[in-house]
Amino acid sequence: MLLLNDNKKIFLPFFFSLFFSSQIVVAQDFITGEISSLKSTSFYQSKELAKDSFTTYPYNKKRIHWVTAANIIGYGGALVGLNAIWYAKYPRSRFHFFNDDNEWLQMDKVGHVYSAYSESRATMELWRWAGLGRKKSIWISGLSGVAYQSIIEVLDGLSSQYGFSPGDFTANIIGSGAFISQQLAWNDEKIQLKFSFHRKNYGSSQLDKRADQLYGNAEIQRFIKDYNGQSYWLSANIKSFFPDTKLPAWLNISVGYGAEGMFGGTKNIGYDDNGNVIFDRQDIKRYRQWYLSPDVDFTKIRTNKKAVKVLFFILNSFKFPAPTLEYSNGSLKGHWIVF
Repeated sequence: MLLLNDNKKIFLPFFFSLFFSSQIVVAQDFITGEISSLKSTSFYQSKELAKDSFTTYPYNKKRIHWVTAANIIGYGGALVGLNAIWYAKYPRSRFHFFNDDNEWLQMDKVGHVYSAYSESRATMELWRWAGLGRKKSIWISGLSGVAYQSIIEVLDGLSSQYGFSPGDFTANIIGSGAFISQQLAWNDEKIQLKFSFHRKNYGSSQLDKRADQLYGNAEIQRFIKDYNGQSYWLSANIKSFFPDTKLPAWLNISVGYGAEGMFGGTKNIGYDDNGNVIFDRQDIKRYRQWYLSPDVDFTKIRTNKKAVKVLFFILNSFKFPAPTLEYSNGSLKGHWIVF
């Protein structure tokens, strides 16, 4: 159980939601002329503009049906694929719980927060395009993030190798709550959740082999599964909080969290199928990292280009590489660039 890394399940529904929302962003300009009122200004740039954006797309029953079908079919298909790739490998079991709160220095929990938030954010674009009212769009999108993740938690609970994690479920609620509360309060996300990744070079054949076993060797596998190379960020837009400042509207300040030295869920020990120790590097320290760095809010950059809007929407899910201060192991150090 302790070797299982479930970030592979966290990101699948996130990319599903992001894909569909990007299609809708493209379709907005091609299908209707209703976006003309936004041609000369960026999206979500003020409370008033955010309100107006919901009246830009009138209620459209056909689009409501399309979005409903897209969510059901798209996410249902993702779950079928998820079951075939991961759950089918292990026997089914009676529904059970599993407390994994002490694993991976809680990087997996932060990943759940981020994924539920990102799914809510992406789904919002679908319902807004369909003409659903502002509050309905917020609540349905926000609760979708919890629902998408909770279905996976139930599947975990029915798998002999996993288990329903109350900690993961709580993290899902926090992620969706971060989206819902900001949209209701500000009609905007002044504090965004973002993700960054850099591939780790472990420096020895033994550690590289262990990393390949835990996280895979392909770039996309490491991107999704290797907690040692991941960081999660709270990125706050400065001008949203201080509108009179002369700083550019796109400038954010971000606080990040990461961790390193992890070659197992709770300890750097590995076992074979018979319970024999095949990897023991408890000499490697597992430690947390805290970051402070500037960031870019791409939604505050003005553009009339449809493809650029799509690109900016996707890019805003990720932390922009920038000079960074890191606090870890009781000391402060700087980096010219952190990914």
